[in-house]
Amino acid sequence: MGQKVNPIGFRTGVMIGWKSRWYASKQEFAELLVEDHKIRNFIKRRKEKFGKPMYPAVAKVEIERTRDEVKVILYSARPGVLIGRKGERVEELQKELQEKTGRRINIKIEEVNRPEIVAQLVAEDIAEQLSKRSGFRRTMKRAMEQTMEAGAKGIKIQLAGRLGGSEMARREKQISGSIPLSTLRAKIDYGFTEAKIAQGHIGVQVWINQGMYSEEDVDGADAKTSQAPKKPKRTYKR
Repeated sequence: MGQKVNPIGFRTGVMIGWKSRWYASKQEFAELLVEDHKIRNFIKRRKEKFGKPMYPAVAKVEIERTRDEVKVILYSARPGVLIGRKGERVEELQKELQEKTGRRINIKIEEVNRPEIVAQLVAEDIAEQLSKRSGFRRTMKRAMEQTMEAGAKGIKIQLAGRLGGSEMARREKQISGSIPLSTLRAKIDYGFTEAKIAQGHIGVQVWINQGMYSEEDVDGADAKTSQAPKKPKRTYKR
């Protein structure tokens, strides 16, 4: 059996912060956690009339809660589409989320400057190409070239399912550059999505090495100032 760990979960609380930032009592915690899940699913799975995603290119959704309101931060490569003409789409989303949760919602949109090195967006782009019946090997190769040209240190793509319409499901993976998954200092981004094709679903996993975390990025950097001085190593006589 393989021991596989989600790179985001592995680094959460050590090198990166949480995607949901709030505190709740034991009685409320489970309910609010489910509510966060519903908000994320609603944003990700909302479709237009012709089956296109209503809120495309959303890399991640962060949620902050206060006693009065819920702040939803959307990281998107296409903020203009999310906002809509004169902010119509944001207002519509805000209204629908308020009806769904029964709480006051405040939506903030942040732009993703380099979508080529964001794993979730790369995975969604691959899934979109596969659903348009593009060849899976060509699609993987093109995505890897674009990511490496954008300045990534490494990329790994893995597809699983009935690739090329074959009778038996299998896995195919390609790696370019270095992907040090066990190195906590390495800035490994991970994305997963599913491509819906005529033969069934194809799972798309993407790992991207964005370099190393600097001390300013690390959440535990402030703790370094209060570290005890290192003692000299003890010498043992033979």
